[in-house]
Amino acid sequence: MIAPVELRGKFVWLQPLTRAHLEPMRALVAGPRDTFTWGNVPTPATVEAYLDKVLAQVEQRQALVFATCLPSGDLAGCTRLFDLQRWEWPAGADPRPGEDVLDAAEIGYTWLAPRAQRTQVNTEAKLLMLRHAFESWKCFRVTLKTDERNHRSRAAILRLGAHFDGLLRSFQPAVDGRPRNTAYYTILQSEWPAVQSRLLSSLAR
Repeated sequence: MIAPVELRGKFVWLQPLTRAHLEPMRALVAGPRDTFTWGNVPTPATVEAYLDKVLAQVEQRQALVFATCLPSGDLAGCTRLFDLQRWEWPAGADPRPGEDVLDAAEIGYTWLAPRAQRTQVNTEAKLLMLRHAFESWKCFRVTLKTDERNHRSRAAILRLGAHFDGLLRSFQPAVDGRPRNTAYYTILQSEWPAVQSRLLSSLAR
């Protein structure tokens, strides 16, 4: 169930991140970096350590990490499905006992090179990842989070059709080295058909 998978659409090709992406990523993060203010984006010097860390998470089945590529195969960024949860249900209450499914997941650690921002790349990437979470893993909930101050990211999450659940105060470290307030959003299984329709309509425009 939790295994590297390739997700391919018309505008984006989500490839399992591997060490083959090291040098393309090093070149990509060299700049320009002015839109990376709030993102967890490695620098050329830290790309190798970044890969080591995320590939260890993949090996331990803690996350699916994707190289976000254009249809040509050119690297445009990175994203992942993580915080993969199978809940501890009360005895006899699990609606899917013994099934190889997940109850919840999160989409995040997403960053894109400037040329791919505000394009159909991010929209279709989210569509493919949400579809995998809700239709392959059968999740009840998918979470998306961002820094309270990242207004661009918050607007993009709302455009997906996610529900704003609130602010979690001093929830985690920010990229500027201070505790950050985290804006918390969710999409539920019952909301997925409407969200999917909304994303498909957006991609068709």
